[in-house]
Amino acid sequence: MTTAYLAAEDYEAELDEELRLAGVAVNQRHGLLRISESQPVHAAWAANTWWEAERIGIDSIGHAARELRDRQRNWALYAPVLRGRAELIADKLPHVSARPLELGEVAPDARLGSWTLLERDLVLAAADCAVPFPNGVPEFVEDRHGPPSRAYLKLWETFARLRRQPGPGDRCLDLGAAPGGWTWLLARTGAEVVAVDKAPLEDKVAALRNVTWEQGSAFALDPAGFGPVDWWCSDIIAYPERLLELVTHWLDAGQVRNLVCTVKFQGPTDHTVAARFAALPNAQVFHLDQNKHELTCAILDAHG
Repeated sequence: MTTAYLAAEDYEAELDEELRLAGVAVNQRHGLLRISESQPVHAAWAANTWWEAERIGIDSIGHAARELRDRQRNWALYAPVLRGRAELIADKLPHVSARPLELGEVAPDARLGSWTLLERDLVLAAADCAVPFPNGVPEFVEDRHGPPSRAYLKLWETFARLRRQPGPGDRCLDLGAAPGGWTWLLARTGAEVVAVDKAPLEDKVAALRNVTWEQGSAFALDPAGFGPVDWWCSDIIAYPERLLELVTHWLDAGQVRNLVCTVKFQGPTDHTVAARFAALPNAQVFHLDQNKHELTCAILDAHG
């Protein structure tokens, strides 16, 4: 069984080390793509993972397009080499809309496969991939006036990728909220948002009717006293170990239905603590296109 892991750009070393620690042997490198015959794993530092990839011999551009069309409709090209020939093949495939997502939109439901030319007459293709965006990279119509920072794009990318987000009537907690990028996005969903930070929110975010700011430390907040939340969100700058303790404290209290947090690495990547986040019940840990030297942990339906 062939699995191909596409490294997040500039984080190839992190993926290589993660795969090594997981016992995955890389048989071939193809640009950012790591191709393996080992048992597949969920690699957090992969921008995308190609499951059950197959090598397809071709004798022409038309032949390659037919082989891909016979397998499914929607394909995304990755072309670190042989780009001209690969683009001629792509031109013969059904068009996949690359329209940037408007605020609040999530990834399309249609399955998106990935393919590349390993050699002039050899395609590597996978109809099933981990991420619903071409090469793991979504495009957004950014709001450059409402949010106080671009940090909101991390949370939006998470919602878009998971095809799940808060809605009216949901109660959201945003820890370490200032200046309010995540709070702004949560409020745009119609949810009720409580933002906690020692520093105040930007005025225009604090003025939103469904936003309440509470001054204080995220680490001092008592889950039992605060009560249940539909979405627990954190983009706090904290050591991963301390953040894991905070997340575990809230989950153990049974007060969280869904959770999204950013795990920020200060210094070398701590793969051990990343694996501990991934081991939390129902957890998904992944590297967003909007992430830097950090991972996102998401837990949906923590109660079941």
